Amino acid sequence: MSQIKIGWGEVSLTPNGRTVNLAGQFYERITDVVETPIATTALAIESGDDAVVFCACDLVSTSRSLLNAVREKLCGKIDLPLDKIIISAIHTHTAPSYAHRSDSVRGNSLDVLTKLMPDIKYEKLVSTNDANLLDGEEAFEFIADRIAEAVKLAWDNRADGIYATSFGRAAVGMCRRVCYDDGSAKMWGDVNMANFTELEAGNDSGVELLFTYTPDKKLTGVVANVACPAQVLEHRDFISSDYFGKLKGLIRKQYGEDVQLLGLVSPAGDQCPRDMIRWVEPETPINDPNIVRETVIEHTADPSMFDVKGCETVARRLANEVFFALENVDSYIDSAELTHKTILLDMPLRRVTIADRDNALAALEKFKKEHTGTINFRDNARMHIYAGTVARYETQQTVDTVEIEFHVLRLGDIAFATNPYELFLNYGNQIRARSLAKQTFLIQLCCGSYGYLPTEKAENGSHYSAYVSSGTSGHEGGNLLVRKTLTEINAMWKK
Repeated sequence: MSQIKIGWGEVSLTPNGRTVNLAGQFYERITDVVETPIATTALAIESGDDAVVFCACDLVSTSRSLLNAVREKLCGKIDLPLDKIIISAIHTHTAPSYAHRSDSVRGNSLDVLTKLMPDIKYEKLVSTNDANLLDGEEAFEFIADRIAEAVKLAWDNRADGIYATSFGRAAVGMCRRVCYDDGSAKMWGDVNMANFTELEAGNDSGVELLFTYTPDKKLTGVVANVACPAQVLEHRDFISSDYFGKLKGLIRKQYGEDVQLLGLVSPAGDQCPRDMIRWVEPETPINDPNIVRETVIEHTADPSMFDVKGCETVARRLANEVFFALENVDSYIDSAELTHKTILLDMPLRRVTIADRDNALAALEKFKKEHTGTINFRDNARMHIYAGTVARYETQQTVDTVEIEFHVLRLGDIAFATNPYELFLNYGNQIRARSLAKQTFLIQLCCGSYGYLPTEKAENGSHYSAYVSSGTSGHEGGNLLVRKTLTEINAMWKK
């Protein structure tokens, strides 16, 4: 086997001195305040004739158009096949939004509202008449340039290295979908009522860990794969890399400022950093009607997982596992088989029926009669399901499948597999349980962003994240993705 080569690169995504519109909610959040800097971190691994560059971004998502733009910027500037570059997001809701350009297969619900109500005006919470504002197209170019720079830096920095794998366990992600006795479900649903029956899914406290070193065993980086999006601070009005940024700070305080962190989020579309059973209120009000509780029982539990103290708590839990694992590393690998496969897969488009379309149109017509002139972010959120249903009906007249790109890799005894969704936890559990690899790292929201991919149980329960407009594929697509991913992983172990 060939000596493994490892390289790291980190480039800031913080738009210093510029005002940005934060991504991830139904309303505008305009800010230039930085709570924790955001960045893109790249890890290059080369062994024998194959290679990969993982690039994790402190963003809400990485669109297919962003991926293509990064690869185009690197064309002719890096001696690496461009499909070896894979880009993922930690799903922080406190990073700049950017234009998604041609990624429109989901259909645009706001376009539907505008078509039905051509004279409508959107009530802005904050004026955007700001020459200092980084608009969507400008943000796209800024982010693509920085990601390309990080990838090239990591590739150029590769040198002989060694690595070690480990495993930790930390309570970070918990199911955020609440089920009731009529079969319905709700994201952020209130559990303090007699009709509450259960949380829709479980959680995964396992943390897959990989550590990289120089040949003389100096730590150079940490890879942490966690089944929870980085969105403790998702409603706040500042720029932040959330718990992964806090974790990076703790690692660097302990091991040095030059140690890197590659934060990878496992399938966690139905997970959050909050304990829905031991609900703890936000420290200050939040503009989300789903978070409001009529009756709140005070619990002795975590600090608020909507605020900085909660973010620091999550980071400390993960850091404890990372530090303990590092202290107990006793086996290092300097050569390993690396196999990297890029797969294009046609995923079935989730459809709506004519009856669903008609019901949605009726709801929108009723809304139109009751509202004239202006709508606000609450109206937009409330009408999202109906407008999205109509948009999907229009899309499915000409589109049957959506092509996705995903990656499967073998590095020694471990596997990596990506997907471009907010993939519900149980799909990831199925892949890990049946993977022949000794350890399986799974990365969601990678090489594209096609929305949530819910289970059949979630579709039946409905609500946000399981609506047809919440993503491009449903459970049939989820089952297909699981089968295809397992086939590709396990083929690497059976050859």
